[in-house]
Order: sequence, then structure tokens, then C-alpha cells
Amino acid sequence: MKFPRISLIWIGYPNDLSIFFKLDNQNIIIRVATPEDKVYSTIITDEMESSANARGTGIARRSPDYIAEKMDQGKAVIAVTDNGEWVGFCYIETWSHGEYVANSGLIVAPAYRKSGVAKAIKQKIFNLSREKYPDAKIFGLTTGLAVMKINSELGYEPVTYSELTQDEAFWSGCKSCVNYETLMSKNRQNCFCTAMLYDPKDHYKPEETTEFFEKNKKGLERLLRFKQWKLFKKKDNNGPTVTGNGAGGNANTAAKSFLFHLFNL
Repeated sequence: MKFPRISLIWIGYPNDLSIFFKLDNQNIIIRVATPEDKVYSTIITDEMESSANARGTGIARRSPDYIAEKMDQGKAVIAVTDNGEWVGFCYIETWSHGEYVANSGLIVAPAYRKSGVAKAIKQKIFNLSREKYPDAKIFGLTTGLAVMKINSELGYEPVTYSELTQDEAFWSGCKSCVNYETLMSKNRQNCFCTAMLYDPKDHYKPEETTEFFEKNKKGLERLLRFKQWKLFKKKDNNGPTVTGNGAGGNANTAAKSFLFHLFNL
């Protein structure tokens, strides 16, 4: 399905902007979710689970009640058409006593994917996070290059897992992911997801992180594939896996590039 060019219009006061645009003659509104949006909770969680199963990688499974709670708290962004059809969603979680914020559960209805909706939702939830938690580090975990691109355009940088929150409650949320065993086998230092972080006190400009992504996206894509291959290989192999120059070589002492260090390979 091909979509026409989208025109975004920001309407509202600075701290409560909504995004309106037309898509196939439909008006889509992206805004902060309200308690009235709880009618979409089950649709959202069902689509999250379906999408995770289709990818073979997971996101922390959330209940409709959990999603409804985020709407009650004003810590979620929703996209709907003007006739009430659900389009997309994302929510805010806080960790380490507010030191870290995660923009979690980004999901778009299949009919609206690759249309620009995901990017607009990410922009809206990022702005909401900065408004509510101006000093917090904002991070995300993703298995997709498309989300890495969106994050880069917002000023996120790829980081190692050690730079994320060490809050046990956050990592416990990964237990519902199909790859939790792999995460724990790597001592929470690596998994199928790539970690990205925005630090309000120490960050590059979005133009710089976008440039870095564009210059390195082919290498990042290859590393994502290699990472998945290597982790799947270890997951399926009951015995030790020997790679590189072999057990007697110098693979472990060879200098690694920044990107290989980033992926803990």
C-alpha cells in the first residue's frame, strides 16, 4: 500500500500540541491520551503481542489495565482518525526514581505503517517526556533500523546496555519477551535489541546524530543482522561456539571498532 505525501500541522498551545494530517482522505489526530481512550486498551495490547510474535522478538507484554492506567496518568500518546478508528500508540515509563524515562510500546495499526505515523508519535511522546521529566535521560530498546532512524532524528545516540537504568523493575519487564533467556545469558549486557539514549545534559544535536546514522546505516544494518545471527546461533547451539580466529587465535585481543564495541560482539 502506497501512501501520499503527508502534511503535518501542529495545533494547540506549546505544552499541549496535537498533530493533524491527512492520509488517504482520512484525518489523523496524534495527541496525549485521555481516560476516554481506554476503550482502545485491548486493541492496543492485542496488536503489540501480534507484532512481537510476527517479528520473533518481543517487547514487554502489558495488560489492557496497564495501558489504561497510562492513559489515566496522561503518560501516553494515541493516534486516531476523526471517525474514531485507532491508528497508533506509545507510552511513558519512569525508572530509577525518575532519572530515566523510556518511551515504550510504540505500535501502529498495520494499515497505517510506513506512512509517517510512527515518526509523528515518537516526536509527540518525546516532547511529552521532555515536558514532564526535563532532567531525565530518555532511552529506548529496538530491534528495527526504522526506529533507530527515528530516534537518531530526535537526538538519541546508540549506547551500551550498561548506560541504561539498572532498575530491577525495568529488567523484570523483559521476562515476558521470548528472548529473555538470551538477555540473562549475556548478563544483561546484550540482546537482540539495540539501546539508544538521549541525555539532556550531555547530548549531540539531532542534526549530528542524524548525520551519524545516515553515514553508518549500512554498517548498522549489517551489524544488526550479524548480531541476530550470532545470538540465534548461540541460542540454538548447546555447545560452545568458536568464532573469529579460533580458540587459539587473537580474536579476543584484536582491536574492535566503536560499533562492534557498541553491540558487545
